[in-house]
Amino acid sequence: MLLTDIFGRNFMDDFFGGFPNASFYRLGSIPAMKADVQELGSAYQIDLDLPGFQKEDLHAELKDGYLTIKATRQNNEEEKDAKGRYIRQERYTGHYQRSFYVGEEVTQEDVHAAFENGVLKLTIPKKEPQPKISESKSILIEG
Repeated sequence: MLLTDIFGRNFMDDFFGGFPNASFYRLGSIPAMKADVQELGSAYQIDLDLPGFQKEDLHAELKDGYLTIKATRQNNEEEKDAKGRYIRQERYTGHYQRSFYVGEEVTQEDVHAAFENGVLKLTIPKKEPQPKISESKSILIEG
């Protein structure tokens, strides 16, 4: 069994790879969206790092109080030598998804999103939860 630190990294990655994220490059996987969440008085701002993505690759939706960000990537990078043999070949196709609970009071029109330089900035206003009013209706009893 390989030992890992509290961040789930393999201790041997530094030894064999020469840098902390060696397993990322060696296995060809791509890390999840990294997010910074700030409180801005009357709103929250979420900054998601999405390097290498285009605006067209991103989709955001709001459902049942959850704001979900999806990013789809299809990447093909090939390098060949003069005889057409592969020197390096890296390919990744897949999607990422990350959800944040923002409350059921937040509507689609409330959320502002902007994508620039590989960072998706989302601004979500703070809204107080509205107490659910239980409706009781009388039933007419005949007789």
